Amino acid sequence: MLEIRHANQRGLANHGWLRSYHTFSFASYYDPEQVGFSDLLVINEDRVAPGQGFGTHPHRDMEIFSYVLNGALEHKDTMGTGSVIRPGDIQLMSAGTGVAHSEYNHSNTELVHFLQIWIGPASRGTKPRYQQQHFAEAEKRGKLRLILSPDGAQGSLTIQQDARVYAGLFNGDETAQLALAPNRYAYIHVARGSVTVNGTRLSEGDGARVRDEEALTFADGQGAEVLVFDLRGPDGAAA
Repeated sequence: MLEIRHANQRGLANHGWLRSYHTFSFASYYDPEQVGFSDLLVINEDRVAPGQGFGTHPHRDMEIFSYVLNGALEHKDTMGTGSVIRPGDIQLMSAGTGVAHSEYNHSNTELVHFLQIWIGPASRGTKPRYQQQHFAEAEKRGKLRLILSPDGAQGSLTIQQDARVYAGLFNGDETAQLALAPNRYAYIHVARGSVTVNGTRLSEGDGARVRDEEALTFADGQGAEVLVFDLRGPDGAAA
């Protein structure tokens, strides 16, 4: 079963320099029906004005990853990491016992458009860690590329939770299928374009909770870019 959450049902925070859509409850936006799904707690779609950004702020016991759609995002943290991520780059910060970081639009002339996603960790109080990797378009074209996993399988980044995240690009007759193990949940987020999943049409910004499905089939994409989360099932949080 796919439970659809349309893009226009999300929360919106407009701070001028930042326009942020919240799939789940976040900051001042609260919806008791949208407090995460399993261990997936936050999907924020952010657009940050040129030269603006989030000043240094702390995190603890959270797996946080950023996925840039357009532009360039500059990251600095108290682990000594400094980097700029662009489309195709995946940045994963495991906050553990505590880390502070800042995120700014690296450009003084163009917006940066990215997703920031939080997943609750399996264990608290671990050592903070930063990972970054580039996944080329060809790795995602017409397929679901594993980008995060608990064991670093297939060259993915290692997340401290029983969760797997896939990224895919679909256009025209490109199709892919993801098998789901029994008693697993999944979540689909369409970052751009549109695509059909198990016969249901999803458009940019739409999301879907997935329960009691053996597989997900992606087809008929129109400039589609998707993220798919394979998550713990009924024993997971906020299901």
